[in-house]
Amino acid sequence: MKLRKSAAVATLAVLALTATACGGESGNAGDKPAGTTGGKDQPKLPTYKVATDVKVDSATLEKAQKAGKLVVGAKNDQPYLGFEDTDGKRSGFDIEIAKMVAADLGFKADQVEFKTVDSNVRETTISKGEVDLYVGTYTINDERKKQVGFAGPYFLAGADLLVRKDDKAITGPDSLKGKTVCSIKGSTPLQEIKKPKYGAKTIELSKYSECVQQLLNNEVDAVTTDDAILKGYAAQRPEKLQVVGKPFTKEPYGVGMGKDDKALRDAVSDAIEAHQKNGDYKKAYDATLGLSGSSYTEPPALERY
Repeated sequence: MKLRKSAAVATLAVLALTATACGGESGNAGDKPAGTTGGKDQPKLPTYKVATDVKVDSATLEKAQKAGKLVVGAKNDQPYLGFEDTDGKRSGFDIEIAKMVAADLGFKADQVEFKTVDSNVRETTISKGEVDLYVGTYTINDERKKQVGFAGPYFLAGADLLVRKDDKAITGPDSLKGKTVCSIKGSTPLQEIKKPKYGAKTIELSKYSECVQQLLNNEVDAVTTDDAILKGYAAQRPEKLQVVGKPFTKEPYGVGMGKDDKALRDAVSDAIEAHQKNGDYKKAYDATLGLSGSSYTEPPALERY
């Protein structure tokens, strides 16, 4: 609780400096999350040993090696998961997953180029080779596997609801009849909440931070996406927002890449497994997503195919 309070206070202190974080006004839902880089009383991020002479039979990796950089698609507006501040610095659990994988593939932190890719164009961006890997709360499912490949899962989330702190009417997905719910185009929670059984009205935007801003402005009644994402926003505004806490889907996060690149897929899964075993994974979690109030759980079993 002390860490969450400290994070909230630190966030308020930088409001004036984050006016352009997501193209909004000062104090928008894209404010810089505190604590993601490790302060005096906070967990420290691990460092990752960079492998040498990496040989993987992957055209994508060979191209990256020749270019001297690994291009990773990511989110830039998800506190404690994938966030970019006004100085262009990336932080969050997904960013750390990308760095530890990159290290095992032979790339130093400064050889990783992050590229912001919105959810509705992830498959297209990967398929066109515009990114080498994608690490950004990317749920593995059979439909997406028809277009891209996945390594993982490295984390299991669940769709939930973010509401205003003073809203006592919304207690779960079954209380959404007639309510307006915001999510982003291409998200699996959006497809779920659109089902007639919920009776909700939906608004589709391009970024979660835009949905959160509408919630703060009383323009929508709730925001739905994965609980891990929502807890980050709630931690930024603990006096105004809360997560209902009743997940209604399972969202296994994976690392996206070219559909038929099995060699790279296996290499990324090997890297995830190695860092889970050596403790880097938990250290990274504690120093990022753990600061949002999300309790650590053992990662799900890897699914190799």
